[in-house]
This record gives sequence, C-alpha cells and structure tokens, in this order.
Amino acid sequence: MIKPHGADILKPLFIENSVERNALLEEAASLPALILNSASAANAVMLGAGYFTPLEGYMNVADTLSVTEKMQTENGLFWPVPCINCTDDITAIEGSSTIALLDPNIEGNPVLAIQNVEAIESLSEAQINLVTKQIFGTLDTGHPGVKTFKGLGKYLISGPIKVLNYSYFETDFASTFRTALQIRNQIEQNNWETVVAFQTRNPMHRAHEELCKIAQESINADGILIHMLLGRLKPGDIPADIRDAAIRKMVELYFPKNTVMVTGYGFDMLYAGPREAVLHAVFRQNAGCTHLIVGRDHAGVGDFYGPFDAQTIFDNNTIIDALDIEIFKADHTAYSKKLNKVVMLRDATDHTKEDFVMLSGTRVRDMLAAGEDLPPEFARPEVAEILMSYYQQEENL
Repeated sequence: MIKPHGADILKPLFIENSVERNALLEEAASLPALILNSASAANAVMLGAGYFTPLEGYMNVADTLSVTEKMQTENGLFWPVPCINCTDDITAIEGSSTIALLDPNIEGNPVLAIQNVEAIESLSEAQINLVTKQIFGTLDTGHPGVKTFKGLGKYLISGPIKVLNYSYFETDFASTFRTALQIRNQIEQNNWETVVAFQTRNPMHRAHEELCKIAQESINADGILIHMLLGRLKPGDIPADIRDAAIRKMVELYFPKNTVMVTGYGFDMLYAGPREAVLHAVFRQNAGCTHLIVGRDHAGVGDFYGPFDAQTIFDNNTIIDALDIEIFKADHTAYSKKLNKVVMLRDATDHTKEDFVMLSGTRVRDMLAAGEDLPPEFARPEVAEILMSYYQQEENL
C-alpha cells in the first residue's frame, strides 16, 4: 500500500489505550484550559485521525511562515497549509506548560485534547495578512475562508498534542466518519491496490457520479473512496447528513457492489482553492489512496480562483517530489444530449452550450424548493427526492 506522507507508518495522535486516555482526561480537569475555535478543533481531530501524518501537533510562527511561503516547515517537511492553534485570548493559559484544549462544538465544552505548550507567540497584522494572501490568494473578507481565518486571533500556541476524542463527528456521523487508519485497513481488507478518491462538500449529481466512473476506468482502479467533508461549511451549503443520505442512495443504486467506500472526515472547509487541493491530496495519501480526482475549481468559492488553478499547482516540482499520490485532472462534466451520456467538456469539442444539460446551483435550489423534478440527465431521481425534501422543509421554516 502507498506509504503515508513523510513517514513509513501512519501517525495518528489519538490515544487508543482507554486506561491512558482516562488518566489524561482526569489530568485535564486540573489543567489550565483553552476553548478552541472550530478551525483549531478541526485540526486536532485531523491530527488525531492520522490525516495530518507526520505532524505531531500545532505549528509555531516560524513553521507557519515557512509553510506559507515555501510549503515546507523549517526542517524541510512538505506541508501546504499551516496547522495552527490560534486564539485571541491567552489569559487563562499564559505561562502554562501543559493545557487542556476544550471542544467548542459540543455543549459543555468537553476536553478534546491535551497540548504540551512549546511557545505562545503572536502574529503581527502584516504576518496575518501574508499568511492569508498566500493561502487564500486574496485578502477580501467576502471570501468565507479569509473571513474565518482573520477572525481566529493573533496568538499562536504551538506544541505536540494528545487527542482524546473525535468531537461530534464520531457520534453524529457514526456510519460515515472514518479515520485515515480505518480507511487504510478497509482498503487492505478489500484487497484494493489502486484507489481513486473523490472529495466532496456537496451532494453528487449525475456529473459527479460519472466523473468517478470515468476516473476509475481511466486508471483501472480497484475501488473508489467517496470522502466527504463533515465539518463546518459556509451558509447555504447543504448539511452533511443530507449529503450523506443522498450520496449513499446514489452509490447503492448506481455503482457496482463493493466498488465504493462512502466515508467522511472531520474538518472545516477552508475554500482555499489550490492550496486546499494539495492538502486534500495529503489527506488521501495518508488514507491509502493512490489517486485523487481534482476537478474544475476544486475547493474554490465564487470567482476567487481560475477554473484549473487547483490542477496546475500540482505541476510544482516541490509538490511532485513530496507526494506519492497521483492526480486525476478532470474537467467540468455534464450530460451531452448529442451523445446521450455524461462527458467531460474538454472531450466534447464539437458541442455548444445548448448541447449539454446544465443547471446553475441557484436554479437547482429553486426547482427543488418548488417541488419541481430535476432533469434525470442532471440528477438521479432518488437523489433529487432526498434533496427536494430538505429544500422544501427549509422553505417552510
């Protein structure tokens, strides 16, 4: 199986031994505590689940700036997006060597992890702007990722962590949330050697379904990992439980049995376009996948990135040298009325816009809210039914 990034074996930071974990939870009760923001909590979950292998905790200012500018830590480890624990208030933890990290997303703020504090530093406004511009490509607070990042706080707490639970992901998405190690183990049990991953934060329409099948056929993959983001999204995005139900129904009815794993991971969407696409590749290599589908405007939002920026970034020699996972570069896909099948637009050079069945996201939402059936060429009826129920419920609130 493909090796994890930067290590011979996966390095999840979750404490598996229940005796040790309970002892740490008892210890945490007497420690200075910091309530994390959702972004830092998501980083802890990803560290615990092994997706951030080989990181051992949160980065300091030097590593944060090095990753920002060179996609490498100070010691030369390739990493595309800083893994940081930021806050705007260090009053409760100042001068502490060990602190309890509390979960902001569960009532009562239970302990999520324990951190050994190596340093508490502050980022200047100029440094925050530098990180923002390099990672997101813009300082425009109309970008949801920029707005979130710039509101996290200037204090940066670095050091290794021990993760004690997986927040709400393991309970709210018990059938879907999987760690990188669990996915690796399942791939091994399936005897899959070539595995293509599909990243999604949205329900999957016919075009997405066929894109997975096109990629699988093109690389002769043994299986497909449909890997959905389960964390926070921007307003207007479809909740994870609805996406989960829709995707599972599509896989059940329209993919051959035992060829697809439907799973999810506990991370908040960054909307960082190219940089986030590279981070997605690291996740999937750590999960045991050999290929990742990178489509048009992968991890993008609005008009902040070019349609293929998230593909061309993988032509960077630093990335080529660092990662073993391969990228399947995909174009936008749509149903061709001429050919009576879903195709990638780049393969249909003799088509005009009118030859495709294409709907805007706004039009899809309006149709579903009004109880109108989506064209079967655009969405499987069983999937559309799940989405329609959700939008009509939202409309009536």
